[in-house]
Amino acid sequence: MKTTSFSLAGVALVLAFQMGCSQAPPPAPPDTRAADEQAIREGEAQWVKDFAAKDVDKVLSHYADDAASMIPDMALMTGHDAIRAGLKEEFSDPNASLDFHPTKVEVSKASDLAYSQGVYTFTSTDPKTKKKMTESGGYVEVYKKQADGSWKVVEDIATQAAPPAPVKAAK
Repeated sequence: MKTTSFSLAGVALVLAFQMGCSQAPPPAPPDTRAADEQAIREGEAQWVKDFAAKDVDKVLSHYADDAASMIPDMALMTGHDAIRAGLKEEFSDPNASLDFHPTKVEVSKASDLAYSQGVYTFTSTDPKTKKKMTESGGYVEVYKKQADGSWKVVEDIATQAAPPAPVKAAK
């Protein structure tokens, strides 16, 4: 009987020693969500400027290499080559202009994924009537943090609120 109690005491001593020697968990990483949200908002403001300049490469730089873009009245574009072709088509229209801004930006607790949600207005030329048209709607951008700390869009989704309408002439 004494041998059994000694063995149990020995096991208890070994367990206590192991628990005392275990390392404390590493500290939680700093919460960078506010700074990440600001970076995304600033990135989208720059994106609007890049679109206004009709600079394909600068606009394309907002997308991850494997991004997908789902834009009204255009085929699904996946990857830089397809998005570049879509941008060139849009930029060939002298009336092409885009304005968008986020109404909401959410960053994951791990700060590796984020999304923005907002509204846009796109102006273009109707290919049939040759009249200047405007459309508006909503969008969602899904972002992934890159190895260099930058944020790139991996999913670009826009939906029209209504069909494009002719731009009314200023009086």
